[in-house]
Amino acid sequence: PDYEGSDGESYGKPSKRSRMMEKDTDEYLKRRERNNIAVKKSRERSRQKAKETIEQVNRLRAENEMLEQKVEILSKELSVLKDLFLAHAGNVAQSERAIEATESRAPIPDHQYSSSKQKQ
Repeated sequence: PDYEGSDGESYGKPSKRSRMMEKDTDEYLKRRERNNIAVKKSRERSRQKAKETIEQVNRLRAENEMLEQKVEILSKELSVLKDLFLAHAGNVAQSERAIEATESRAPIPDHQYSSSKQKQ
């Protein structure tokens, strides 16, 4: 409803003073009740959201801890495999050097005819 001011103009809402005086009306009580319900719902949603956030943080922390342990295990495994590879590579290199050294020497005759064939 429109309200009329002291200068005769109408306004869409009552002044703050006139609204304060309407506290005993049914409309005011209904609005307060709806507002109280809305506030309760809003606060409950906030509490629920905070609870879900805390649960998610806890899940992520547990997952992070598990992943850190997995990284540690894999790092140790990598170190062991690297050591094995280097040891094997060192053995292969030594074997190849021994073979090269053996091949570079003059052949040793197996029997006495070998040396006579070479002279002819």
